[in-house]
Amino acid sequence: MKSSRRTFIKQSAIVGAAIGLHSLPLPVFSSSLQNPIKVGIIGLDTSHAPAFAKLFNAENTNPSLSGFKVVAAYPQGSTEIKSSMDRIPDYIKQVQAVGVEVVDSVKKLLNMVDVVLLETNDGRPHLEQAREVFKAGKPVFIDKPVAGSLKDAVAIYREAAEKNVPMFSSSSLRYMKNVHAVRNENKIGKVLGADTFSPATLEPHHPDFFWYGIHGVEVLFTVMGAGCESVTRFQTEDTEVVVGKWKDGRIGTFRGTRKGKHDYGGTAYGENGNISLGPFDGYEALAIKIGEFFKSKISPIDARETLEIYAFMEAADESKRKGGASIRIDDILKTAGYKN
Repeated sequence: MKSSRRTFIKQSAIVGAAIGLHSLPLPVFSSSLQNPIKVGIIGLDTSHAPAFAKLFNAENTNPSLSGFKVVAAYPQGSTEIKSSMDRIPDYIKQVQAVGVEVVDSVKKLLNMVDVVLLETNDGRPHLEQAREVFKAGKPVFIDKPVAGSLKDAVAIYREAAEKNVPMFSSSSLRYMKNVHAVRNENKIGKVLGADTFSPATLEPHHPDFFWYGIHGVEVLFTVMGAGCESVTRFQTEDTEVVVGKWKDGRIGTFRGTRKGKHDYGGTAYGENGNISLGPFDGYEALAIKIGEFFKSKISPIDARETLEIYAFMEAADESKRKGGASIRIDDILKTAGYKN
């Protein structure tokens, strides 16, 4: 925790400088909303942050996104991941352009808003950030990765439950059109198995798949559901293949790529046919689910399923360390402190 606090101190200096550089008068942003749900964003170091701000604050917004206004953002980002830090000044400008006030502390933001989008790109500060949100009692969506480790992810869900604060976390890929059709519309009947793929770019401060492979893994769990029993990982320099065995005997695989075109998708195999799961079609579908969550205070995803996704990815790392051995999901969850 000491290193985390030092990180916060460093970030405060960066944020102050960024705000000073871009403290231009806020544009007039008209809105016909009466008493909207006020949304705050923590973290302007990911493209998701301005994307969500633009969707919720659009002048002619989708009716499913109406009733919200992103009113404040705290631009905190990682002090160690340069690709994230370098985005902050431009994303400050983008959110200011749609009427968002950029503030210099999480505390100030929490005093201004009803609900929170925790968007910090680096998963490691999420536990400490989430604790501030939980203390304030604000419903929160935590963007991927939910944390920098399974242990922290388990702690976040446990503490949210203890504080009775609604939360959920998801990759936007969960809500791709055909993925949603398989999961929620019984498009192909019972799912017998699935193969999914996404980029699996590595970030040295996170478990291998937390940073980008999460997208393809979340697609796999969306169509297969929870209940993965064991994980085996195979890899070369450029490709990862992770095989999951579900408790009912079904097999699901995730392929993570590091060369070639960055693309997302897969195939689900069902009793009534097979279906392609791509392509990625943007953030609006996830934003709609976030809006529904902020109104209902009910997560659309069971906590066990989300934690199983992260256990799958940590089990894949353990399989790699053990030369491709099969690793049981329940053992990984238990080690991280998860209790049913």
